[in-house]
Amino acid sequence: MSRNIPERSHRRAGLVAREARERFHHPDFDARGTQGWKSIEAEGKLPESGWRKEQQWALDMGLPGSESIVDKSIPTFARGELPHFAGINTFLKAPYVENVRDVGKYDAAVIGIPFDSGTTYRPGTRFGPQGIRRISALYTPYNYELGVDLREQMTLCDAGDVFTIPANLEKSFDQITKGVSHVASSGALPIMLGGDHSIGFPCVRGIADVTSKRIGIIHFDRHIDIQEKDLDERMHTTPWYWATNLPNVSATNLVQLGIGGWQVPRYGVAEARKRGTNVLTIADIEQMGLEKAAEIALELAWKDTDAVYISFDVDSLDCGFVPGTGWPEPGGFLPREALKLLGLVTAPGICGLEVVEVSPPYDTSDITALFGVRVVVEALGSMVAHGNLGKHKSIIDKPVSF
Repeated sequence: MSRNIPERSHRRAGLVAREARERFHHPDFDARGTQGWKSIEAEGKLPESGWRKEQQWALDMGLPGSESIVDKSIPTFARGELPHFAGINTFLKAPYVENVRDVGKYDAAVIGIPFDSGTTYRPGTRFGPQGIRRISALYTPYNYELGVDLREQMTLCDAGDVFTIPANLEKSFDQITKGVSHVASSGALPIMLGGDHSIGFPCVRGIADVTSKRIGIIHFDRHIDIQEKDLDERMHTTPWYWATNLPNVSATNLVQLGIGGWQVPRYGVAEARKRGTNVLTIADIEQMGLEKAAEIALELAWKDTDAVYISFDVDSLDCGFVPGTGWPEPGGFLPREALKLLGLVTAPGICGLEVVEVSPPYDTSDITALFGVRVVVEALGSMVAHGNLGKHKSIIDKPVSF
């Protein structure tokens, strides 16, 4: 059925278009002042030595390509980043560290935590690390707007998965804590791919165990996750109750961003009130703006602390963008809002990052897993851009060795 548009609307549209053309073709307008052009210039200043080294490694490990191949950097067997559709999918095609005692040779180490026994409704997050790694092959290490190339400016490895015990939360928690404490002790930044949100407690405990310093937490979520128990266990609704019981992790330094909707248990709200945590809803953040929200989050999380840990639950986003999660909820962040906020709060440096509640069995076209990838690279890129990757090493004063 056709729709008649009034002539004055056509005239108005033409006027708007003409004004736009005049604005961007005005003699005083300089395209070189835009972020787009500055990003183009920034790329020219990045080194290429890491990429050249990887190309040579691929040839050495995968045999030179056949005679008909004109590009002599292409090997016979796929190694490294290219082609994106081939190879063994570690996170971002980073080197797999078979001997985990070698993680200290890298700036950051990815740890998979395939565990969903803390789930209270839809299982499937045990496949989260696999899903995130698989779709991470789509990415390159370079970000246009930040002018950052992770391959050139840092070292990253994939340490594989923690051996979790299905249906046994406490043994799995102990395994997770030991794995995280090992990586943290090495000096590498621990990056955890969950897994349901119950892993938040053992992950924070793993870092808290190797330092006498105080740790704050910035938590992206729609759910408050601070009740003592759920279904008589320490489930994915309880991590911050137990994490803020640790002697060097205070509830007053827990900042929760995006909490709201119809899935916030009153038990958790009562505990948050009792402990004096800090909650900013989506409405709060919209009203004050992303920059101000980040400023407040950093001020509260860093007050009298020495490091900050980031917990990112993908269900903090509106469920239209993240169908592959256990407790989808409308009304959360837009992706660009969450990424902007994440970049701001990670810029000063962090002591650990977890991405949780990616559930591939419920995902659509890998878009939830892809966002999980983006959370990790956005945090790393922000720290690299601001020169604060590795800042966490100064707090590790009680390292463990196994």
